[in-house]
Amino acid sequence: MPNIKSAKKRVEISASRRIHNRMEKSALRTAVKEVFALCEAGDKAAASDAYVKAAKKVDQAAAKNLIHKNKAAHQKSAMALAINRMA
Repeated sequence: MPNIKSAKKRVEISASRRIHNRMEKSALRTAVKEVFALCEAGDKAAASDAYVKAAKKVDQAAAKNLIHKNKAAHQKSAMALAINRMA
């Protein structure tokens, strides 16, 4: 444990930001899974709506450096491909 006041504050800030980042990543993964679940169910209209929301979350996560920009592009591409493959 740190003894200096500023170091103690950094530990607290790091812990709170870590919790916030975990919540953001969890919400991101949930949104992406929802798109794939709707694709499996065969509901193209709902999947398209969910894709718009999920793509926004993916872009925001990439902007905040929660995920790499290439991972963001890969996820958006995979979701779009799944929607486009639906009959």
